Amino acid sequence: MLREERYNYIVNEVKIRNRVLLTDIARKLNVSEDTIRRDLNHLDEQGKIKKVHGGAISSSFHLYSYREDQIYAHEHKSTIATKAVKLLHENCVVLMSGGTTNLELARLIPDNIRLTVFTPSLPVAMQLIAHPLVETIFIGGRLSKDAQIALGGDAIRTLSHLKADILFMGTGNLDLESGLTEFDWEVVQLKKAMMESAKKTVVLTISEKINSSQRFKICATGEVHTLITELEPSHTLLAPFREKGLELM
Repeated sequence: MLREERYNYIVNEVKIRNRVLLTDIARKLNVSEDTIRRDLNHLDEQGKIKKVHGGAISSSFHLYSYREDQIYAHEHKSTIATKAVKLLHENCVVLMSGGTTNLELARLIPDNIRLTVFTPSLPVAMQLIAHPLVETIFIGGRLSKDAQIALGGDAIRTLSHLKADILFMGTGNLDLESGLTEFDWEVVQLKKAMMESAKKTVVLTISEKINSSQRFKICATGEVHTLITELEPSHTLLAPFREKGLELM
């Protein structure tokens, strides 16, 4: 694979997944880690990605306020968020994970609905406080500099005292057989705790992330109640998830 082809692949993966590991990219492209490390340095210098320890993240992970031009597949994510808003009701208690789709959902919450929203995501919390009737409760803990999300025992202990009506969970990887997966073990533990603390789990994802998996499992596909993508529920890509019993939106 030519250098420019590697650059394009890396940038696209970062846009889709938000976070990538250097080791994963090297393995998928069948090149050395040193080669990918140099590629990441170059792309970081060009402002196309942000290099972090062990990999790279999207610049949209560092949004404290809404910036449409920095959100990958914004139109699709807006479609997903618009569908998700329909699940909210007055005085609903909501859990929200991080990610740019949840950031878009936080932006689109109507100003006339009263909610209590718990989130460990700093960007999502900052977006939520713009809504006058939304009581925003930040789930604190050790803050990840990469994902800007609270991790660790403090966050998980707080979650153990909750039972939210609904969890809106973003994901980087969803596969019918592997379920929901991530490469970050601490993020997996946080998301497991979030699922245990909610009556209903709703996964928000663009269709590009379907049929992909990572090393650590959050849950089986059948443990998800609702799957929301930008696609119509009748789309053939989603048919296997319907057969697994998921509600599709």
